[in-house]
Amino acid sequence: MTHKHILIFGVGSVGKRHLSNLANMNCKLSAMDPNVDRLSDASKEVSLVFQFINLEKIDRYWHKFDGVIVCSPPKFHKEQCIVVAQKNIPILLEKPLTRDLKEAIELYNSLNKLNSSLLLGYTYRWWQPLVEFRRKLKNGKVGKPLHAKFFMSAHLADWHPWERYQDFFMASKELGGGALLDESHFIDLMIWMFGLPKSVYASVEKISNLDIETDDNVDIVIKYENGLRVIIHLDLYGRPHEKYISVTGDNGTLEWSFDPNQIRYSKSMERSWEEQNFNLERNDMFIDVAREFIKIIDGHSVNKCTVDEGVNVMRIIEACRISSNKGKVVALNEI
Repeated sequence: MTHKHILIFGVGSVGKRHLSNLANMNCKLSAMDPNVDRLSDASKEVSLVFQFINLEKIDRYWHKFDGVIVCSPPKFHKEQCIVVAQKNIPILLEKPLTRDLKEAIELYNSLNKLNSSLLLGYTYRWWQPLVEFRRKLKNGKVGKPLHAKFFMSAHLADWHPWERYQDFFMASKELGGGALLDESHFIDLMIWMFGLPKSVYASVEKISNLDIETDDNVDIVIKYENGLRVIIHLDLYGRPHEKYISVTGDNGTLEWSFDPNQIRYSKSMERSWEEQNFNLERNDMFIDVAREFIKIIDGHSVNKCTVDEGVNVMRIIEACRISSNKGKVVALNEI
């Protein structure tokens, strides 16, 4: 398919996934990671042209790369993306955009000045069941949406069973871990489906016995100008794991679930559902993200998820933090 040379920052779980997918697309690959053991492990799975332990080591080699994928913890997103943008190299950035709104705006302004291409990896936008779910909503399947629920529950110790969860960046506030930031997929999906809301009331807490310093429980109540009400729940302690979205309108309810991999619809008073099942692997969405990134390298515009949209997610995250700290409803036009 391509012989593009892609440099990947951070070869943890998602970095290795990108390496594997791009290797199957005939890309040349290089990697940067301060952890030499991770670099060594990655080089055993795919052939790496270059290996670097920091940005400074790359100085002589920037001209060799067609694109960069940033899979580092959020603490490093702003700095690393600006360095790459200064080299006029397209970027695929794993979500979230940054750790906070201030960093997000600084990155946004820098990228605009440099006229840089950045694709933001809120990967569920490429998940075909959710593409279909959104299409059905836009086509009026439930009529006017009145209430929606976004739910994600997954125990952190199960995410990377090959390592102590305490050593995972998700356990560190400084690195940008925690449920609110990392699972902001569901905030992004809400914006993607319904646009920006009017106000937010949130509780962002650490309530479980997980040995982490970050938030592990997030509950958000969101209001839209048009009357839509949304509830978002995110946690890092739940078993069994569960991800779903439910939207109820004046013409029935549409639900998506990750497991089982399906969309279902009902407008009956009984629990009688029309089901649409999907036979897909989770990796399929990452493959589709990589394909779009290759198109951007070839000169296409960023389409699926832009920096602007990443800033909007960070605006809601900022509103959630303020609301949780002050115990009040926060209007989004104040952010």
